[in-house]
Amino acid sequence: MTPTNRPPVVLLHALPLDSSMWDTQARRLRARGHPVLTFDQRGFGGTPLGADPPSLDLVADDLAHQMERRGMARAVVVGSSMGGYVAMAFLRRHRARVLGLGLLSTRATADTAEGAAQRRGFAELILDDAQRDRLVARTTPMLLGATTRTEAPDTVARVVSLAAAAAPEAVAWAQRAIAARPGALDDLRTTEVPAVVVAGEEDELVSLDEARQLAAALPHGRLVTVPRAGHLPPVEAPQRTTDALVELLDTVGATERKGADAC
Repeated sequence: MTPTNRPPVVLLHALPLDSSMWDTQARRLRARGHPVLTFDQRGFGGTPLGADPPSLDLVADDLAHQMERRGMARAVVVGSSMGGYVAMAFLRRHRARVLGLGLLSTRATADTAEGAAQRRGFAELILDDAQRDRLVARTTPMLLGATTRTEAPDTVARVVSLAAAAAPEAVAWAQRAIAARPGALDDLRTTEVPAVVVAGEEDELVSLDEARQLAAALPHGRLVTVPRAGHLPPVEAPQRTTDALVELLDTVGATERKGADAC
């Protein structure tokens, strides 16, 4: 596989951000010759929300259609937080199209009844004009690690701005879709492609133990922990995150070359 024929990659964004969170990674990967699809979920980044009931399976199928339009038969699928849930839904529904898997700041288990109820409650509050601004101001900083909150005010401002700009209806739809998702551990245990799990050491939303569980479920999974980063390593530690993705993509490329040579 030559530098002009490197594995394609799909980048799936976190909630409540959009695909611009991946700008640093997309630039570097394109410079290396990778076709890159930065996918905006329904309701984000200018993608219409539509009137369908909330479902991550629907988002996964949207991605499959977008890949077809871009001529991507297969790709390395990388998702952060909500994007990780979409990546696992895509794996379940379109496994043959997954060359490799990158899961960042996400978990493979379904929500508990309490957790699902909290998500649905958040969805109701974000639609309330009287509650929305306080809710965004209170919850958005939790996406970032303590180091980022203390030492990187520009990053905090960027994330808060993106969160405030997100359409409330899209955020509510996404929260309800996430609350209804099934667990993915059984799917991951039978996933025979290169994979990486990236976890911020200061993540206050997904624990390092959950990241370890996720990596252990993947037969070819590797855990990368990112110091001084919270729930958004692509934004908080862009270089370290990009390096982890480059290593994954190089592994996928080597695996594909080996398979082609064996034919």
